[in-house]
Amino acid sequence: MNQPLLSLQNIHKSFQGIPVLQDINFDIYPGEVVCLIGPSGSGKSTLLRTMNRLEEPDKGEIFFQGVPQLHSRVDVNAMRTHIGMVFQSFNLFPHLDVLANCTIAQQLVRKRSLLEAELIARQYLTKVGLENFLHASPSSLSGGQKQRVAIARALAMNPTLMLFDEPTSALDPEMVGEVLSVMQDLAKEGMTMVVVTHEMGFARQVGSRICLMDEGKIVETNVPQVFFLSPQHPRSQAFLAKILR
Repeated sequence: MNQPLLSLQNIHKSFQGIPVLQDINFDIYPGEVVCLIGPSGSGKSTLLRTMNRLEEPDKGEIFFQGVPQLHSRVDVNAMRTHIGMVFQSFNLFPHLDVLANCTIAQQLVRKRSLLEAELIARQYLTKVGLENFLHASPSSLSGGQKQRVAIARALAMNPTLMLFDEPTSALDPEMVGEVLSVMQDLAKEGMTMVVVTHEMGFARQVGSRICLMDEGKIVETNVPQVFFLSPQHPRSQAFLAKILR
């Protein structure tokens, strides 16, 4: 089997003495779409944020492309240039138009010229169906459009891994499909993705692996065909019984 792109080993994290991640051992391989599911408060978003060190673990090690990341001399920003992240709340710059939102990080982090950054941004904005909104203000966009801008902005950095933290949870129901469609296309193209989601249909159709979290632990990991039809762990059985009624 290929070397993991990202590997979390014996990860522990607490907030004010309350454990939120407990003994997490988790490998992500190139081309996988790993879906993290589970009840609210189970540690899914904290685990995702730990993957690119937006949260620092109290214990354990993170390897990216085989290189340990938690040593004091490691430049965390060097790893983050290879990891795109899309949040629930879009996090667009309200004073910049769509095109500028997708070029500023390219110029600051990737050191691209404005011309090069704009060419790349236009490519990805076209990919997510927003080629006619280049100079629109974020305030004029729907929630689904804002999230697609956020995805294009992340893709413009040419990441090796994409992290999605409940990317549809802040959207009106009719806008969910347009964002999931973009993510499905990325999966078909082989983008490595970790997705925290409550969209079971997406997880079932697109996921390579499903990981159920509960009380800060990964309690079951399996391929969708097995996880949804024949969950092995009692907690998985109880969770699915509630959400798939």
